[in-house]
Amino acid sequence: MTPAINLLQREKIAHTVRSYVHDAQADSYGGEAVQKLGLKAEQVFKTLLASTETHELLVAVVPVAGQLDLKALADVAGCRKCAMAPVDAAQRATGYLVGGISPLGQKKRLRTFIDASAQGLPTLHVSAGRRGLEVELEPADLARLTGAVFATLRR
Repeated sequence: MTPAINLLQREKIAHTVRSYVHDAQADSYGGEAVQKLGLKAEQVFKTLLASTETHELLVAVVPVAGQLDLKALADVAGCRKCAMAPVDAAQRATGYLVGGISPLGQKKRLRTFIDASAQGLPTLHVSAGRRGLEVELEPADLARLTGAVFATLRR
């Protein structure tokens, strides 16, 4: 079990865990999940970490089919600008490895933002905390557990 799955079980949140054999040569972790699990790309979300000018880390959950708009994230977070966080900082703060970072069960509670497109979905898939492991849950449950705000974050 991962901290993400443990959190969902502890909070009694309806979810489905799906796994696949991760290919280290895959060029996109999210794309690999879409392909190997036969999911729709608009329902699979990636968890990205950005850093503000004051070095605050922010979590952005966006569809794998799109790209994170760092300016939009900065606007909604109330800062001047954001950049992608260094890999080591992201891994240290979350307790997860890149490619398996889940928005759930992170070591540090970080401000979290979910792309608004998730609100129209009955369920979405995010990393369950390990490469090759996804969890399906309702967007509202994800937002509640992470304290997230929905906002338009993708280009």
